[in-house]
Amino acid sequence: MSIVTVQLGQCGNQIGFEVFDALFSDSHCSQGFCSKKENEAYQASCKERFFSEEENGVPIARAVLVDMEPKVINQTLSKAAQSGRWKYGQHSCFCQKQGSGNNWAYGYSVHGPRHQESIMNLIQKEVEKCDSLSGFFIIMSMAGGTGSGLGAFITQNLQDEFSNSLRMNQIIWPYGTGEVIVQNYNSILTLSHLYRSSDALLVHENDAVHKICAKLMNIKQISFSDINQVLAHQLGSVFQPTYSAEGSSHYRRNPLGDLMENLVPHPEFKMLGIRNIPQMPENSLAYSAFTWAGLLKHLRQMLISNAKMEEGINWQVRPPLSGLPPLGRASVGAEPHFNTSIANLVILRGKEAHSADLGEQKVTAYIHQYTKFGVEEEDFLDSFTLLEQIVASYCNL
Repeated sequence: MSIVTVQLGQCGNQIGFEVFDALFSDSHCSQGFCSKKENEAYQASCKERFFSEEENGVPIARAVLVDMEPKVINQTLSKAAQSGRWKYGQHSCFCQKQGSGNNWAYGYSVHGPRHQESIMNLIQKEVEKCDSLSGFFIIMSMAGGTGSGLGAFITQNLQDEFSNSLRMNQIIWPYGTGEVIVQNYNSILTLSHLYRSSDALLVHENDAVHKICAKLMNIKQISFSDINQVLAHQLGSVFQPTYSAEGSSHYRRNPLGDLMENLVPHPEFKMLGIRNIPQMPENSLAYSAFTWAGLLKHLRQMLISNAKMEEGINWQVRPPLSGLPPLGRASVGAEPHFNTSIANLVILRGKEAHSADLGEQKVTAYIHQYTKFGVEEEDFLDSFTLLEQIVASYCNL
């Protein structure tokens, strides 16, 4: 089954390129211990999910690129074409000349309705190329205007027009030090709207990925490209084909469905995070030795102690009284353990911004930038109320 990726805004398009490049590189890697037949089966399964193919044999990403400014989309299309290995479809992108000004309301209330038909037509055409659709993977940020506002609007439309298909949103949580001055408003509105229209929210925090680049990848001058490549590696480890439980010779057919079945047992709990191990520079892999027992031990403790990377794990944290399965039987999908760290993250982010303090302090700075595009103070209050319920649900786990 195939996945249609929707890349929204500067962040979504830059990450989307790195994801497809990582997926292609991995599936066509000549190294490994698999037989030729196993490699061919792996490549076929990957291609079915993420690529279609033209007459000349060049794989085409199953993706729709959307931005309100042409610069990033043009760069993304050019980089993919220049690689000579894969490319985006010739008519799979939509861009305009005017951005959203880092304003969620402008992306949601102006760009969304104005360009709804054109964008949804592109997505419909991409869906029609799939023999069997697993669902949509939407890549977007929370801090800006196009990715957050237009992304929330498009996700809502996907829910209406493709109600039987799954929707997973990968959302990039902004730096705590701030990227844009209204990032907290944008994030609150994005999160509350996506919680109503998405089936799962896969959260990546810029601060956490930045630490991985610095401490584990040993990158001195960290760029957004470095961060995006780490994200792409993590996403590839989740979405690339894995064997089904029925047999070791068949890959799982429904990638999004399998994830939802194991990780989103209730619509109230749909915030997902990735713990990836090992993470290190490629030139260090040759000098490293791993065992499954060691990797599973570290990975389990990362889950228990809510650590984002293997360096600095708190080994004093112990699992709840109910315990976890024996180490040798641990599996990623089988453990009924839900990551509750997002609740703390929402509380801390809200306190720092002085905007999630319900009832104690009224903050109206920059609200006029939203009300002039149809987003009223009542919309913020509704968003705060929904997020308060989400926090309470996670805290009660």
